[in-house]
Amino acid sequence: MSIWRTYYHLVWATRDRAPLITDAIAPELYRYIQTKIESLDCSLHALGGIADHIHLLVSIPPKHSIAEVVKGVKGGSTRHVNAKFPGQTFAWQREYGAFSLGGKQLSDAIAYVENQHHHHATQTLIPSLEPATFNILRKSS
Repeated sequence: MSIWRTYYHLVWATRDRAPLITDAIAPELYRYIQTKIESLDCSLHALGGIADHIHLLVSIPPKHSIAEVVKGVKGGSTRHVNAKFPGQTFAWQREYGAFSLGGKQLSDAIAYVENQHHHHATQTLIPSLEPATFNILRKSS
């Protein structure tokens, strides 16, 4: 039996940073992501976001690469949302951010991810973990 402890903070945005994660879509999207993460034998510690991006805290077993997990979640969730909401054109940007963290940082990271709406409303963001600070995740001009 293998033992592993890996924690990743993953962040990605909707295509062109459009506010596509509406109140109607978010519950279905988040349910799909949770199910997909579990199907890949990963552990989802937290999931949160706002209308134009999401944050996930996951543990990924060594048999999977980060890129493989992100590709599966992003591709599958796009197909799922578009099938469930036929009038909606949902898409993610190709890019993503991936940050490793230690076990001692996990509880603070969970609180940050689960309280995204509050952090954005009160401007209590951690800039290095928000897509607006990544050049690759900025809204296209």
